[in-house]
Amino acid sequence: MKTTRFFLPALFALVLPCFNYSQAAENNIQLRGNLDNSRIQFLKNKKGNVAFMGGSITEMNGYRPMVADQLKKRFPETNFTFIDAGISSTCSNTGAFRLERDVLTKPIDLFFIEFAVNDDQDAHHSRKDCIRGLEGIIRHARKSNPNMDIIVTFFVNEGMLKTLQDGKIPLTIGAHESVAKNYKVSTINLAKEVAEKISANSLTWKQYGGVHPAPFGNAIAATMIDNLFNEAWKNPWGKTDSPKAHEMPAPLDPLSYEAGRFIDPKNAVIKSGWTLGVPDWKSLQGGKRDRFTSVPVLYASEAGAEITLEFEGTAIGAFIVAGPDAGIVLASIDGSEPKPVDLLHSYSKGLHYPRTVMFGTDLKPGKHTLKLVIAKETKGAGNAARILQFCAN
Repeated sequence: MKTTRFFLPALFALVLPCFNYSQAAENNIQLRGNLDNSRIQFLKNKKGNVAFMGGSITEMNGYRPMVADQLKKRFPETNFTFIDAGISSTCSNTGAFRLERDVLTKPIDLFFIEFAVNDDQDAHHSRKDCIRGLEGIIRHARKSNPNMDIIVTFFVNEGMLKTLQDGKIPLTIGAHESVAKNYKVSTINLAKEVAEKISANSLTWKQYGGVHPAPFGNAIAATMIDNLFNEAWKNPWGKTDSPKAHEMPAPLDPLSYEAGRFIDPKNAVIKSGWTLGVPDWKSLQGGKRDRFTSVPVLYASEAGAEITLEFEGTAIGAFIVAGPDAGIVLASIDGSEPKPVDLLHSYSKGLHYPRTVMFGTDLKPGKHTLKLVIAKETKGAGNAARILQFCAN
């Protein structure tokens, strides 16, 4: 890790002269509103809380530490706290539900978000789901701190790249861009930048590094963010300047997950067949990620196992790990007809895969009761359900 970090500044310096961002990046770097509040905080108070949220692209040693290094170089007298809230495979909906736990533990001054790739290839979200997730994150974040500056970066996978080269906008980027415009949030369209460079034969997909960019590709993202900083902070700072709250417009979707939160599984009432504890992971087939194998989960593997959960809100779901043995649960809210929810994911055939599944959305505000029963039918190798957290809005 340390060796890579020491290498990044040198690589960053090499990338800068290799790419001409004077024209293309002007179209792909969108400064909306301003980033004044974070600069005032960094210069006046000499402290800064900066958070990064996303999937594996954020969690990896990539653009995130590069941007952190940029900020430390720009503000050498500022004491920064950097929060890495990247969790591999997670989407914007999961982000909205875990925001309070993983990010809002401190008053955040500058917030970086990336979910375009995972909303596409992992969650396969509809436009509505993309908006509910990202809008939920932004509204919740701004309610926690109206002065928070936010930047959204669009990374890219092979399918999104082809869509861009065909002259179209990938669904997830289009949905996230509409949210960013509504809240005057700045965006870095790295996906379009990469597509344009590849089409112009000045970059290759291999050189960029693929879905999880190589250091070279991450340096392109960091360079674009640095250029955004240059534009946002080009005017001199006045020592008498004071932060101004960002506007909070009407939501694009009144049911976006702006009140998203986790509910501890211990709040569920076990009727039969479920256990709250740490599963015997060694006995289970499929790969496991360490972050999930030492925490208590609510789990069951026999058809007919039943739990109930009382909650309040307009939506209810669960953040789960779904392995090769993931089954189907029958979800009923307030005595409604049970709805089958398949927990198996295409990526979970060889991996206990983290994902958020929703049992009910568009509910009337107020108190509700969820009932989950393990179904007899299954599309996987078993009937298992393993719940890390319930998700409510």
